[in-house]
Amino acid sequence: MILLESENLLIKDLLGKHFNQPGPVDQTLTDFDGVRYHVESTKTGPLTLSMGIHWYQDLAQNGAFDILKREYGPYIKSETNVGYNITLEFDQSNIPADPTARTELVRSLSLLKRNAMAAPFERAFAIQNKLEKEAEAAAGQQLEPVKPEVMIIRYRDDEAFYVIPSVDRVTVVFSTVFQDETDRIFGKVFLQEFVDARRQPSIQNAPQVLYSNREPPLEIRSIPGLSRGEDVGYVTFVLFPRHFTNPDVAHSTISRIQLFRDYLHYHIKCSKAYMHSRMRHRVAEFLKVLNRAKPEQAEKERKTASGRTFRRA
Repeated sequence: MILLESENLLIKDLLGKHFNQPGPVDQTLTDFDGVRYHVESTKTGPLTLSMGIHWYQDLAQNGAFDILKREYGPYIKSETNVGYNITLEFDQSNIPADPTARTELVRSLSLLKRNAMAAPFERAFAIQNKLEKEAEAAAGQQLEPVKPEVMIIRYRDDEAFYVIPSVDRVTVVFSTVFQDETDRIFGKVFLQEFVDARRQPSIQNAPQVLYSNREPPLEIRSIPGLSRGEDVGYVTFVLFPRHFTNPDVAHSTISRIQLFRDYLHYHIKCSKAYMHSRMRHRVAEFLKVLNRAKPEQAEKERKTASGRTFRRA
């Protein structure tokens, strides 16, 4: 299995070429989950990079703009292009002249969607750290239980993921819809592999993975409007402080977990394509066997014992 990259390779290639050799460009790109980009520039004018996310409101409520401002502050355009949620503007005066710095800028721009989607996770990690410190400070005291906050990101029309910080962990629940029975079977096999993999000593530090069909997990069961159909599955990841206390580990955790849904369905489609190719190959081999098994056409002319010949009708 391969890991999907957080970087948008089309943006990385397009901006890398344009920053080295400026020129007119007008391209619209699409990423996973229907995220849209528009790269536009005239021959002499500045270049703009716009991104549109149809669930951006959910991200903005959890601090997405603050993260984008932290990462791209000097380049954020005050007026966003129509139909998009954020627009970055570049001209030759604010593009780094150093090739290494320019390459790093292009890489950072290719992570535009990743950084926007990091907002609920970074906020959840900060809340967990705060709750943990408060619990340590109040050790031995009787405290009222705090109802955990649930951050809902509706990243598809019929799917969402939920981020729930608590005192000792951050729970992430994905709801995903399987289009047909075959996808559901493949999905259960993949998810069972996630569960079984943690039994290996080398990766026991990986997050705990739970899967349930139809019935939502306890952490989100009280949320109204949850689907309980046969084609819906809920995948739960349990992240402990070791998965996000270190900044580098937290960055990797966020990059991987936000691509989980795309990773799962991508490999389901790849597995189905592989199975179909193997079945076609097997059918072709069976046809060869059947063709070799056909009896040769009997000769129409026969001879008797006395040497006379006759022809069969």
